[in-house]
Formats: sequence, C-alpha cells, structure tokens
Amino acid sequence: MIDSEPPGSEAEILRRCMLSLRSIIPDSWTLSSEDKSLDSADSGLDAKLTITAPDGGSAHFGIEVKATVQRRDVRALASRFRAAATTTPDTLYLVASRYLSPPVRQALVEQDVSFVDVTGNLSISSDRPPIVLRDRGSDNDPWRGRGRPRGTLKGEPAAKVVRTLIGSSSPWKVRDLVTVSRASTGATYRVLEYLQVNELVDKTEQGLYQVPDWPALLRRWSRDYSVVDNNRTYTFLEPRGIPSFLAKLPGSSSRYAVTSSVAAAQWAAYAPARSITLYVDDASTAASEWALRRTEAGANIVLAEPHYDIVFDRTSTTTDGYTVANIAQVAVDLLTGPGRNPAEGEELIEWMQANEQSWRD
Repeated sequence: MIDSEPPGSEAEILRRCMLSLRSIIPDSWTLSSEDKSLDSADSGLDAKLTITAPDGGSAHFGIEVKATVQRRDVRALASRFRAAATTTPDTLYLVASRYLSPPVRQALVEQDVSFVDVTGNLSISSDRPPIVLRDRGSDNDPWRGRGRPRGTLKGEPAAKVVRTLIGSSSPWKVRDLVTVSRASTGATYRVLEYLQVNELVDKTEQGLYQVPDWPALLRRWSRDYSVVDNNRTYTFLEPRGIPSFLAKLPGSSSRYAVTSSVAAAQWAAYAPARSITLYVDDASTAASEWALRRTEAGANIVLAEPHYDIVFDRTSTTTDGYTVANIAQVAVDLLTGPGRNPAEGEELIEWMQANEQSWRD
C-alpha cells in the first residue's frame, strides 16, 4: 500500500525506494544501501546500492536521488551516468525518485537506465551477476493536491483543451487558451498540469504552453475518449447505401458532422466504407428527416448524440457539400473505433504529419 504522506526529503525518497526494492527481491539475495557514501569518482551521486546473488556475485549501483524527473531530463541523466562509468566501470547506475510517470519510465528504459520510485515502479538490470527486476507501482502520482487531474483526459474540459492545443502549432498564453477552448480557467490549468506531468506539453520560460508532439497527445487522448463510449449511439439502415445517404446531407436542417472512415477519406484514401458514423444533436429527428430505418442488425448508419458540443467545432464542408468533423476529432474517433478503424486512424495521423500546414494553424 502506498503511504498517504509524500516523502518530504531526498533521504526519505531513498529509504522508501529501498523498501520497494526489498519487497520484491528474492529471499536468497541480499541488498544493502548506503547514503552519500560514494567516493569522489562518483561525485554528484547520492548513495550506493549492492545486490548480492546467492553465489556471492555482487552488482554495485550508484544512485542519484531526484524528487522529480521529467522526460527531457532523461537524456542528460543517461549521459552523466555513462560518463561516470568510464572512471568506475564496475559500477552501474540508477535513478530513485518520488514518482516516475509512464513516459519518463519508458524513456529511462530506452536509455538503459535502471530506476525505482516510491510507488513501487522499478526496473533494475545487471549483466554480472545476471539480474532483471521489474515491478509496477502507480501510473498516476498519488500525491497530487486536491482539485488536480486524476490521471485521465476524460470529460468535456479535457476535450476542449486538447482539441485546441492539437489544432495550433503556436505557443499559448493560458488566458488565450481559455478563450479559444471555452473551458473554464480552473479546468484549463488542471488539464495543462496533467499534460505537463505526462510530458505532453512544455511550458516555456515566458510562461507559454506548447505541444512538442501532437500525435502523442492525440493518442493519449484516445485512451480516455471514444465515439461509442462517450456518446449515445443509435444504429440505422439506409437501404440504398452510403452514397445515397451522403447525397441527403447537403442542406439538411439537422446539425451533424460526419466522422470516422467516411470523413477521413477526404484527406487520406481508404477502401469504401461499409458504414458511416455521424454526430447529431437529436438522433430521432435526424433519422426521421433522412428516412432511416432503426435496426440492430445489418446497420450501415450510426448516429451519435454527443455529450458535449466540441465535436461540432471547426468542421469543414466537402466538395460534395456535406459536413465533416474536425480532422483531430476524426482521428481520435478512428483510433477508438471497431475493426480496421484504429489502423485507419494511424494512417490519417501519418497524413496529418506530412500535411501539417494544411490543417494546423
């Protein structure tokens, strides 16, 4: 169980990280650690750890204790460890921290840096003696204060802020982001804080916020948003097929936005779609106007009543005269859709990356 009180010092971080490690190490192995006892060759590191195998072989680690680690810090940490290894070749290195987010842990693994955090996330390896220790702690910082995001991008404020950030390559002042996204000031700050913790948005020295990797942000949003799960959906049949249905849409009195495969085909070519998904204000009214038959089996039309209006923002009109959802909305809907939709979503993201100037402000 994770202690409800956060560690208040680097010494406490180290102590609790060692407790996490001891809880999973085999009984036949021994572990010893010493605070601030490395020699001058390991200057800048905070402790050393020795893990001893049953046959007497030992792995020695130099430990750097850091209260927080951001993904942008990882490369520098790895370089420092590699430089230290040239003078102490028998010593390995690891990071001990209060909490390491999933993106930071992934970056550490990619740089072959061992780590452990207070929540129990750890990855420690050695060639001699052979050691591979892995354990999973928390994927969310358990010591965030009240009112802060709880580790998701669920809900309308997150959708508004994420859509706005993805749609522009320019850095944002918070007040401008609030105005354009139409999210409340408090909600905007909470979403930005969550995105910072997860390395999905950078804050410049001037206090501006910018997305360093919008595909990563889009994919992360897709974990918490789904066109099926986050909206009321109803299935219908258009007996004459999708082309006939699309011909009904121009000039329609019902507000709608086509999404998923049919919408994505405006930017990237796909095989002909067997069904079409649309956001509508009222499924019953729209179905009546378009003369659709309600059905559960053999449906080729899905009408989704959205829980929030962001899906109707920044739509566009095709050359055939019907309205499609914003490209970022279409991409996230594909990533969370059935069948081949996720693969089509990745193809659309590739097109978006190659044609960024055509859709991003």
